[in-house]
Amino acid sequence: MDYKNIKARDEIDPKYKWSIENIYREDAGWEEDFARIPDLIDRVTQYQGKLGDGAECVYSCLQYSEKLERVLEQLYMFARMRRDEDNANGNYQNMFARIEALCVKAGSATSFILPELSLLDENHVDSFIREKSDLALYRHFFKELFRQKEHILSPREEKLLAMTADLSMSTRNIFTMLNNADIKFGLVEDENGEIVEVTKGRYGSLMESPDRRVRKDAFSALYDSYGKLVNTIGATLYGSIKSDVFYARARNYPSALAAALDRDNINTRVYDSLIGSVHEKLPLLHRYMAVRRKMMKVDAIHMYDLYNPLLPELRMEVPYEKAGEMLKSGLAPLGEQYWLEIEKGLASGWVDVYENRGKTSGAYSWGAYDAQPYILMNYDNKLNDLFTLAHELGHSMHTFYSNRNQPYAYSKYSIFLAEIASTVNELLLNNYLLENSAEPQEQMYLINYYMEQFRGTVFRQTMFAEFEKIIHEKAEQGEALTPQSLNHIYLDLNRLYYGPRIVLDEEIAWEWARIPHFYSGFYVYKYATGFSAATAIKERIVKEGAPAVEQYLEFLGAGGSDYPLETLKKAGIDLTTPAPVNTALDFFEKLLQKMEEYSSYGVKN
Repeated sequence: MDYKNIKARDEIDPKYKWSIENIYREDAGWEEDFARIPDLIDRVTQYQGKLGDGAECVYSCLQYSEKLERVLEQLYMFARMRRDEDNANGNYQNMFARIEALCVKAGSATSFILPELSLLDENHVDSFIREKSDLALYRHFFKELFRQKEHILSPREEKLLAMTADLSMSTRNIFTMLNNADIKFGLVEDENGEIVEVTKGRYGSLMESPDRRVRKDAFSALYDSYGKLVNTIGATLYGSIKSDVFYARARNYPSALAAALDRDNINTRVYDSLIGSVHEKLPLLHRYMAVRRKMMKVDAIHMYDLYNPLLPELRMEVPYEKAGEMLKSGLAPLGEQYWLEIEKGLASGWVDVYENRGKTSGAYSWGAYDAQPYILMNYDNKLNDLFTLAHELGHSMHTFYSNRNQPYAYSKYSIFLAEIASTVNELLLNNYLLENSAEPQEQMYLINYYMEQFRGTVFRQTMFAEFEKIIHEKAEQGEALTPQSLNHIYLDLNRLYYGPRIVLDEEIAWEWARIPHFYSGFYVYKYATGFSAATAIKERIVKEGAPAVEQYLEFLGAGGSDYPLETLKKAGIDLTTPAPVNTALDFFEKLLQKMEEYSSYGVKN
C-alpha cells in the first residue's frame, strides 16, 4: 500500500465498499423512517398504565415496542455506518446525532414497560399466557424480568434514568471524535526513507517494521499525540466511569462490576477467577518476553518491540482476493453450508474493505434483525488482516444464524458470547495454515503469530480488565482519578504483567488514553473468556468432527433465548469453572516450549 497518500472515500472502487444502500437506498428513505418514529412511540405509550389490564394489552404493547426498536435499529445502524465511512462528513455527523437523540426520546417514552410489568407476579403472567397463547413467546423475557426485579425502579425513576441516556453517551462521543477525527500523529521516515503520515490504520504496519528505528519513531509519534491530550481524555474517561458508578448505585447494585455482569446473569467470581488464573500464569508471559529478546538478538525488549514478527523474512502478503480462498479452506471443518452462506454474504456487500481518509479505524461487524450483517475493515494486505477478516466473519455468522433461527425478541446474543464465534474462526484458520505449512520456519512463524494473538487477547485484555476494576473501585471509594493516577496504575500493571525482562518506555503509561473499550465498562474481559471458550470449541471440532459442529451451530443459532452461560453449554463448554481458561493457558505453554527450543537450537533446513 502507498503510505504517502490515503484515498478519499469517493476514490475507493465500489466493489470494495459495503452495500449500505440495502438498508436505505437513499438518505430520503432514512428520513421517511425517521419521521415515522413519533407515531410508533405513540402506539407504544397508549398502553402506559394498562399493562395489568389483560393479556391483550401486554402482547400488543410488546409487539409495538419491538416494531419501534426494529426501525430505530436500522436508522441508528445506517447513520452510524455512514458516519464511520468518513468521520469528517458533517451531514452524517448530524444524522447520527439526530438518531441518538431520538433513541433517547424513545427510550424515555417506553421506559414504563419494565416497571409496570415488574408489578405483576409469576402467577399473573401464567394466567395471561393461558389467556393468550402468543405470549408464551416471552416466557424467558418474563423469567429475566423477575430475576432483575429488585433492580427495576418505579416508572417515574425509570423515566428519569432513560432521560439521562443522552448525557451518559457524551463522554464516549467526545472521545470518538477526538480519536477518529481530530487527533493527528505526525510524520515519520519509514524503512525505505519515505516520509509517511502515522495513522491508526497504518500504525500496525509500522510497528511490524523490521527496522527498530521505524518502530520507535512510530511508537513515540502515536503516544506523544495522546500525551498532549491526556488531560482532556482523562476527564472523558473519568466521566464515563462516574456514569457507570451512578447507574449501578441507582439500580441498587453493590458495584459497577456487579451491575455490568448481572446483565448476563454472571457472578463477579467469573471475572475475579479470570484475573486470578492469569496472575498464576504470568511467568509464562515473562518467559515469552525472554524468548522474544533472544530471537531478536537485542539486549532488552522495549514496548515498541512487541509487535514485529520474530521471523521477518517470512512476512506474508495476503491480498484481499486471496484472503477469500484461504478462508474457504481454513473454515472447511465447519461444513460446506457455513462457507456457502459466507460466500453469498461477501458477494452481496457485507464488507467495507480499505482505509480511506476519515474512516473509523479498526474493524467491526454489525447487523440489525431486518438487515444483512456488515463488516468494517481497514484491510492492508497483512496476515493480521486475514485473521481480522476471519474474526469479523465469525461475528457476522453468529448474527446471521441467530437472526435466522430466533424471533426478534431473542435474536440478540449476549456480548459475553460475542467473541467466541469470531475466535473459533481465527483458531481454525491458524490450525489450517499450520497443518499445511511444510517449512519449519514458517510453522514457527505461525506459532508465534498465534502466541501474539493469545498475548493480546488473554494476557493484555485481562490486564485491561484489571485496570477497569481498579479504577472503578477507586471511583466508588470516592478517590479522584487524575491523569497522573491513571498513568501510575496503568504503568504498574504493565510492570506486573510483562515482568522484569522488558523496558517500560514511559510513553506506555498513556496507552489507556487510546483504548475505546474503556468507554464500555467491563467489556474487555469477555475477549479473554471468549478466547478460552473458543479454544475448547475448536479442539472439539477438530477432534470430533460433525457432532461437535452440529452442537456449535446450535450455539450460534441460540441467540438470546437463554442465559449466556447456559447457551454456551450447548457447545459443551462450562465457564463457571476455571477449566477453559486454564486449558487455554496450558496450550500457550506448549507452544512456548516449542518457541524456547527454537530460540536455543534454531531450525535446520
